[in-house]
Amino acid sequence: MDVWLIDDRGDAVHLTAGSDWCLIVESSKPHADYDMGDSGRVMVRAISEEAPFARHIGEDVLALREEHAPNTGRVTLELTFPTGQVRCESWAGEVRLTSVA
Repeated sequence: MDVWLIDDRGDAVHLTAGSDWCLIVESSKPHADYDMGDSGRVMVRAISEEAPFARHIGEDVLALREEHAPNTGRVTLELTFPTGQVRCESWAGEVRLTSVA
């Protein structure tokens, strides 16, 4: 799973897992859907109501906290909003999002 956070000016930040399992945070716009042949199709969709970021749409980010692993680099990014936190982790080469109380 890849995640794009888009602010009120249309600037986008992309969260994804790197090949070394680090958490990549970069400035980039969402791409269009594409076909990977036998490996399937990649689809880019708007956020669902169940996603951890959904309850924070329109809120300001109050704080950021990162965690790093010695051989990998950034593995966690935690964003604090007025109504809670979202933890973004690279785990086994995938991005995991969780709400933090």
